[in-house]
Amino acid sequence: MGRILSIDYGRKRTGLAVTDTLQLIANGLATVSSGEVVNYLSNYIKQEPVDLFIIGLPKQMNNEFSENMPYIEAFVKHLRRIIPTIPVEYYDERFTSVLAHKAMLEGGLKKKKRQDKALVDEISAVIILQSYLESKKHQQ
Repeated sequence: MGRILSIDYGRKRTGLAVTDTLQLIANGLATVSSGEVVNYLSNYIKQEPVDLFIIGLPKQMNNEFSENMPYIEAFVKHLRRIIPTIPVEYYDERFTSVLAHKAMLEGGLKKKKRQDKALVDEISAVIILQSYLESKKHQQ
């Protein structure tokens, strides 16, 4: 069984998280420059089997897409062209940044570390992936 990899795509940085091979637990993988993320993923899948990409779906409280959606759609189109063998699914990412900051605070991270936007992006990707995994458990 391959891993599931989640992507919290941003205009500057992209947070990545990945499951274990049993697809039970989400772990942070990396935060990479958004311009380099497809190359990073191409190299990663050469080393590790990946069954699915989960992309954070940027919705607002009123259920409309945020201003980041056109960038995400362009990224997904490019990703599907470069890596056509791995399916892509969207998953609601509302509140992930807030939850990431809360997790960092509760984890006892110092203020300087909590201000590390790259770490926030990676933790957000973990939250997206763990939420996706939980939702799949409840569907079974």
